[in-house]
Amino acid sequence: MTDTKKLYPRTGDQQTIYLKNVITDPSIMVGDYTMYNDFVNDPVGFEKNNVLYHYPINRDHLIIGKFCSIACGAKFLFNSANHTLSSLSTYPFPLFFEEWGLEKGNVGASWDNKGDIVIGNDVWIGYEAVIMAGVTIGDGAIIGSRAVVTKDVPPYTIAGGVPAKPIRKRYSEETAATLLELKWWDWPEERITKNIHAIQAGNLKELI
Repeated sequence: MTDTKKLYPRTGDQQTIYLKNVITDPSIMVGDYTMYNDFVNDPVGFEKNNVLYHYPINRDHLIIGKFCSIACGAKFLFNSANHTLSSLSTYPFPLFFEEWGLEKGNVGASWDNKGDIVIGNDVWIGYEAVIMAGVTIGDGAIIGSRAVVTKDVPPYTIAGGVPAKPIRKRYSEETAATLLELKWWDWPEERITKNIHAIQAGNLKELI
C-alpha cells in the first residue's frame, strides 16, 4: 500500500513532496498523491512561497485535485493581488482607510474579487506558471512553463503563453469524455495499481 501520509514519496529526494501533507490553511484543499517539486526553495514552504495574496478577508479557496504535478515556482495569485477596475483610479484607497477617513470594514473594495482557484485532477502545471484568481483548470490539462493563466482551461487541453491560450487538445473529444467518465483518479489504490501499465501505455480500451 502507498503511504499517502508521508511527506517525501521518493527516498533521498527532499525537493519533492506530497503537497497535501504540508497544508495547514483550511481554505487550501489538496487531493491525494498530488506532488510539488521545488529545487530553489524548501517545498514545505509552499503555502508561504506559492500561494500569494491569499487573505482571510476574501474567503477564497485554492482547490487542487488528486494526482497533480506542480513544478518548481508555480504561483497561485489570489484576489488581493487585483486592483479594482470599477473605480476611476486603481489606487487602493479603501486599504488605507485611516489616511482617507474611510470605513474600516470596506477594505475589500480595493480589489475585484474573482473567486476561487480550482485545479482538477491529473493536471500538470509547468515551471513558474502563474494561475490567477477565479480560474478553473479542468482534469487532465497541462499548463506550460511560465504561462500566465487568466481564463479557464478546459479538461485535457494544453495551454501556454502570456496570457495563456489553448494550444491543442491532448485527445479526441471521445477519448477525453471517456476519461472524464472513468475518473480513474477516484479508483481504489488496488485498482489503479492493477491498471497502472494500461494508464502509462495510453491503453484506454484496457481501462474500459
